[in-house]
Amino acid sequence: MAIITLTTDFGEKDHFAGAIKGAIYSELPDVRIVDISHSVSPFNVPEAAYIIQNAYSSFPKGTIHLIGIDSELNPENKHISVKLDDHYFICANNGIMSMICAEIAPEKIVEINIHDKIETNFPVLDVFVKVACHIARGGTLEVIGKVINTIKPIRDLVPFVNDEKNQIIGSVIYIDNYGNVVTNIRRKFFESIQKTRAFEISARNYKFKEILNRYSDVVNFDTPEDKRYDEGKGLVVFNSSGYLEIAVYRSNPTTVGSASTLMGLSMRDTVTVNFSKT
Repeated sequence: MAIITLTTDFGEKDHFAGAIKGAIYSELPDVRIVDISHSVSPFNVPEAAYIIQNAYSSFPKGTIHLIGIDSELNPENKHISVKLDDHYFICANNGIMSMICAEIAPEKIVEINIHDKIETNFPVLDVFVKVACHIARGGTLEVIGKVINTIKPIRDLVPFVNDEKNQIIGSVIYIDNYGNVVTNIRRKFFESIQKTRAFEISARNYKFKEILNRYSDVVNFDTPEDKRYDEGKGLVVFNSSGYLEIAVYRSNPTTVGSASTLMGLSMRDTVTVNFSKT
């Protein structure tokens, strides 16, 4: 039984997500549809890329991932389908796939060319659904598109490293439900530049000289519980996806605050790591 996942910025209020599911079920009544997220910030390609990169591999091989972010067709925003890691992705060629493709080489990329057969002003519903159902039936990518070799990259996906190799300049690519701030600095990349040197991480006026293994490492559990004041403490970890994350312990954007609200950090803000000379 085929699985089709949905990742969009449509939200929950409007009819868009429901209409897409209805169209898929009309063509494939026995398919399984899984919502990854419909709460991506509108047109936020890096955010969508981060979500799909960290979700897709939990699904079985052969899963079809339909991504509806900034998908209006125009000369600079073509539609593509990508086979990668034995999964299929259907999306606009706007950089969404570049984060995954930086880690794993695609097996095949096609530029979708069935638009002349479909009248549409809602391509996710009309075009992407047709492509997903075609793949789910066992159809090949060449039938719905022409093979291409490259995809559009996301701007600022890779952190900058200076010539002296003593500074990384990264940026915020995602803010999660807890208000934790995820940067584009990955553990392997960080350690390849660090080479065991001491460091200082700077984000606006906040500085950190330690990366914790877990959020709760900020707590001194030898202190009696009624004398701990750890909620709201700032910290840095490599999160479960391997990205450098600035967080607040037990954060809640509406009560104790979060890394985003308390530190004033937003998407694309700069995060700098300075390494000692020795």
